[in-house]
Amino acid sequence: MTRHLTYLASAALVFVAFACIPEPACWAAAPQINPSFINIGLDKAGDTGQVSVVLQIFLLLTVLSLAPAILITLTSFTRIVVVLSLLRRALGTMQSPPNQIIIGLSLFLTMFIMMPVWTEVNKNALQPYMDKQISNEEALKAAVAPLRKFMIKQTREKDIALFVDMAGVKRPRNVEDVPTTVLIPSFIISELKTAFQIGMLLYVPFLVIDMVVASVLLSMGMMMLPPITVSLPFKLMLFVLADGWYLIVGSVVKSFG
Repeated sequence: MTRHLTYLASAALVFVAFACIPEPACWAAAPQINPSFINIGLDKAGDTGQVSVVLQIFLLLTVLSLAPAILITLTSFTRIVVVLSLLRRALGTMQSPPNQIIIGLSLFLTMFIMMPVWTEVNKNALQPYMDKQISNEEALKAAVAPLRKFMIKQTREKDIALFVDMAGVKRPRNVEDVPTTVLIPSFIISELKTAFQIGMLLYVPFLVIDMVVASVLLSMGMMMLPPITVSLPFKLMLFVLADGWYLIVGSVVKSFG
């Protein structure tokens, strides 16, 4: 304790010494920054189709802040991560595979599934905008169109009708007239429903194994032995022999076809 107090006292003396040192002449003659050199504001754009650089940076930061939400909710990520999480619970392997592996696999499968959409966005929206061939509004419309097409293909009409009714908007003549604010939540609940349907089918064979093992243990009078301890090796054996990862990943990816 005495040693720590000594260190603190030494540090305090050093700070006091620096504070008491007289200001050198070179410090007093330090050049002053002219405030006129710093200009932060929204400059008037020369063209009506252009916006200022500051506004462009602001919009870019806004899009980057929303990127995780866009990745999770507007792509195939939701269905994949829910299915893999339900599979882990059906196997009863606790934290194996860990969350990092599930999220990483879901992310790369999402990139694989969404690659045609990203390619179309890059071809029709990003590259023409960077080449100054289209305006901001045209680039935004061209970027949203492939994503809307993907979401509409995976969304049930029942879910769209639900949010159209809750939003109180006019009934659209076709799916192209559905507002994006209505399409996004409709797509999310459709993905959740599909993911839980796949998860229910995954649970059935493992649930049968649990029931059989529990019945056998009960008939043998081994009531103190947890059935999960005995059923886990059998479920892993069934999963490995059936090449479960091949079947599940292939089925989930093909479900977006």
